Amino acid sequence: MILGCIADDFTGATDLASMLVKGGMRAVQTIGVPDGPVPDVDAVVIALKSRTIDSREAIRSSLAALRWLKANGAQQIYFKYCSTFDSTADGNIGPVAEALMIALNTDFTIACPAFPENGRTIFRGYLYVGDVLLSESGMKDHPLTPMTDANLVRVLQAQTTRRVGLVRYDTVARGPAAIRERIAALKEEHVEMAVVDAVSDADLVAIGEACEDMPLVTAGSGVGLGLARNAAAKGRLAHIKEAGALPRVEGASAVLSGSCSVATNAQVAEWMKSHPALRIDPLALADGMPVVKDALAWAKELLGNGPVLIYATSTPEEVRAVQAKLGVEAAGKLVEDALASLAQGLVEAGVRKLVVAGGETSGAVVQALGVRMLRIGPQIDPGVPWTLAEGGQYSIALALKSGNFGGVDFFAKALGSIA
Repeated sequence: MILGCIADDFTGATDLASMLVKGGMRAVQTIGVPDGPVPDVDAVVIALKSRTIDSREAIRSSLAALRWLKANGAQQIYFKYCSTFDSTADGNIGPVAEALMIALNTDFTIACPAFPENGRTIFRGYLYVGDVLLSESGMKDHPLTPMTDANLVRVLQAQTTRRVGLVRYDTVARGPAAIRERIAALKEEHVEMAVVDAVSDADLVAIGEACEDMPLVTAGSGVGLGLARNAAAKGRLAHIKEAGALPRVEGASAVLSGSCSVATNAQVAEWMKSHPALRIDPLALADGMPVVKDALAWAKELLGNGPVLIYATSTPEEVRAVQAKLGVEAAGKLVEDALASLAQGLVEAGVRKLVVAGGETSGAVVQALGVRMLRIGPQIDPGVPWTLAEGGQYSIALALKSGNFGGVDFFAKALGSIA
């Protein structure tokens, strides 16, 4: 195993695994720490649900994943978080990274959530989402992890006792040797974590080469592409051609959406122009109404004619109104549980190709379906591949989409690519 990866949510894990496959690595994603063997692959990505939980529990689960990866031969460890660097006010990026550094006995690591292909770039330590700063993007209204500061050095420094520095874009542009020199200089200054600028895939490749011998890399999915391409260039990958191959899956199709991101709101609106859709009302769920039963009955009547969408996606104003009545955690859990139950019902009704939007929703769905492992297949849009669920009762093709990822026509594009 060349790379052992620990991801702080489910869609983030899939995003990273997709980048590794794109770079030529054979990869599988496990749901939680594996309790048995995994296939012979170049990379294993362990998906945790640790982004928004108590930092002590996030550290505990991340260290358990690390122990399994090291015991199974991982040569390098990769801690993956979101390309918008979002976590709670106190962590968990900094605390988990620090705990992994201690466990690996390393005195330096990088932090680089950049994913230029998806519009996430870092310049002079500031994270941009498209053409605006992170703090001006839709992430400022995220219901669980609002991001109001785009300065990643400042954000990370608030989460760790380690000194945080910066590897600037002009250094990165000069290539791997210059990056290594800058890292050596930072270490002389007692810096132990460094945010690294990146504005292009070429930057990711340079960063990947510069960090190839680093015991721990912390990043979004983009640096994974750089590490994979570096491994391919050095002849370490023997199965590049079949890295993303998946068998054909037959059966009905459906979409479940729990994300309330700007991108997913647009995708839901686009789908509804020409496809059937049904909205789940959290307040009706809270009142004990048979929302899930009614939604399944609606879907079963239509599945024979084509795919359907069931969604709880709402605008930021609608989300805040529901949270004010139910509480943030209670509202989120109600929706996650309902969509997870719907996934079970849809699969029992014959759905075998399922698109799921939202990290928390995806985590709830894969757990409800009893999925223990995902084989990573071809990319649909940057950061989102088709996967094949293994370990459950059925063979199911799953596309687990982070809320902010994908083009406006993502749902139809995804199902059209696997029809």
